[in-house]
Amino acid sequence: MRTVHDLAEKVGRIEALDGVSKPVADGVKSALGRGVAKDALSGTWLGHSLHPMLTDIPIGSFTSATIIDFLGGKKGRNAADLLVAVGILSSIPTAAAGLADWSDTFGEPQRMGVIHAAANAVGLAFYGISLVHRRRGNRIRGAALSLAGMGAMTVGGYLGGHLSYSRGIGVNNAFHEEQPEDWTPVIEESALTDGTPVKVDAGGASLLVYRKDGRITAIGARCTHAGGPLDEGEVDTAACTVTCPWHQSEFRLDDGSVVHGPATVPQPAYDVRVEGGKVEVRRRQA
Repeated sequence: MRTVHDLAEKVGRIEALDGVSKPVADGVKSALGRGVAKDALSGTWLGHSLHPMLTDIPIGSFTSATIIDFLGGKKGRNAADLLVAVGILSSIPTAAAGLADWSDTFGEPQRMGVIHAAANAVGLAFYGISLVHRRRGNRIRGAALSLAGMGAMTVGGYLGGHLSYSRGIGVNNAFHEEQPEDWTPVIEESALTDGTPVKVDAGGASLLVYRKDGRITAIGARCTHAGGPLDEGEVDTAACTVTCPWHQSEFRLDDGSVVHGPATVPQPAYDVRVEGGKVEVRRRQA
């Protein structure tokens, strides 16, 4: 028996969607660039993706409007209409944040994202037409169109949840790495060269060890945004930062903090010491 999960996965295998997804994603990247706008929409300043939080506003508004349509009677008509209008307006920044996140995906998740966006766009169109009919006094038709919009957005919402919970889009990709609580030797100090980060292993966790002007620091080597290899990224020795080669998230090498997104979660940072010529690390103490 085919489940809804299987159907969502099947959407991701429709290669014909690449003809739409790739040009649109490239266009979004080109429009946003790398900097303030991208960071704002990605939620870099917030500490996690902005898009999921914004979805609460249109979902809540549209759902409340439908409940009032059926239970509010004549006294609730103005409130229902206002809620539909709020839902439509709040969908604009919500969609913008979603596009910013989606533009960093590729392959099957990117294809699923196209259908996710299309379903929500259809739903939004239904709500827009519903609002027109409501204001013309066609209450039954307006309510029916709202229900159609909710149905389309339910499809979009499921695919959005599938991308997050089944495909891990927008989650911290380094949370599962167990950081050593005790001092753990990872590399000979003599093997380090100033200005050149080195990837090491610490009890199963991958770290990036960096030395500059005699000071040694260590952060997680797996990018929190999408799991990219920071050891293959570009290092800015003057700013003491590393940029992920996959989506250009930039992190400070001394504390793992995010300089530029799309990453929203900082890299794990480690305490470092040298004992007997060996560099030892442990999970940074609060």
